[in-house]
Amino acid sequence: MLYYLERLSDHATGDFFKAFNVFQYVTFRAVGAALTAFILSLALGNFTIRKLLSLKLGQPIRNADEVHKLAELHGQKAGTPTMGGILLLGTTVVSTLLWARPDNSFVWLVLGAMIAAGALGFADDYLKVSKKNSTGVSERTKILVQLLIAVGVTYFFLTDPRLQRQASALYVPFYKKVLISNMGLVVTFLFFSGIILGTSNAVNLTDGLDGLATGCTLTVTFAYAVFAYAAGNHSIAHYLQVPFYPQAGELTVFCMALAGASLGFLWFNAHPAKMFMGDTGSLAIGGAIGVVAICVKQELVLLVVGGVFVVEAASVLIQRFYFKFTKRKYGQGRRVFRMAPLHHHFELSGWKETAVVTRFWIVSFICALLGLATLKLR
Repeated sequence: MLYYLERLSDHATGDFFKAFNVFQYVTFRAVGAALTAFILSLALGNFTIRKLLSLKLGQPIRNADEVHKLAELHGQKAGTPTMGGILLLGTTVVSTLLWARPDNSFVWLVLGAMIAAGALGFADDYLKVSKKNSTGVSERTKILVQLLIAVGVTYFFLTDPRLQRQASALYVPFYKKVLISNMGLVVTFLFFSGIILGTSNAVNLTDGLDGLATGCTLTVTFAYAVFAYAAGNHSIAHYLQVPFYPQAGELTVFCMALAGASLGFLWFNAHPAKMFMGDTGSLAIGGAIGVVAICVKQELVLLVVGGVFVVEAASVLIQRFYFKFTKRKYGQGRRVFRMAPLHHHFELSGWKETAVVTRFWIVSFICALLGLATLKLR
């Protein structure tokens, strides 16, 4: 919306109005979006906490029979306001609408995916709180809604002749040419579905300790802000030999808005957390990041940039598979980790919660740097 202030400089005679020319630059508006989201989060954080407490939307903690020692470590967190993702999601959307170009379809696609995934998370959180247990929306329903989001994203790209050819192509890190020029409708849909479901659920699984998912979101979104800027600038995209999408550059504004909102939310989510983002925030963040990765044609790089999210999700899959396999073979299920996701394994190994979170943040930062290195190493 503020982008249109740039037009005032076209017919201005005074230096004051000519200054509005800066609103045409993506970098300026991206910084403005980050600061706006951060300030809004700080301004509305305590109000959100009080509102969630008044509505008695406290986090239910699984009992000792389910999680054993972990219940002792996290028992004091019972009743901490959850569904704080409403704040994160709301400040991101408001900031993006304020600073991004309203005529950019990529921005609307990502916002739509984020809101849809956030609505799914909201329903999941509400059911958990209302039932006073950790059971929310069924796994099948979650997958169905996430697949519907993937259907919408696939339809958006493959029905637009200007986007179809590049959207159905497969690019891989460290290789400058197209690996597969046309994956076809079905494979493209399955590929997009895997990215969206994988990212959304991976962020959701990572959100188990104070500030963990929020801090990792910061590094991932900043890296994808760089990817978006490169993909939307013809000269930079040509120099770095990455896919060029004219509309992708505006996603820099969205990514920085999400980064600013995450930083503001972290103010209240850092240990000891005053509120949790819940599935409302984690599913929304994961869904948005997945769609951004598709929009800038850096889907597989997400495996590197979002390394912490990937490892967390992989630990759950490994734990489940090995437990079922050993139960069938030996009659008694065995585990690879003390508990999955991986952050709980380290907690039960004696690491303090703050140590786990800080070290995972460090790993996430390194993963983001490695992901950004793929821009040049081709």
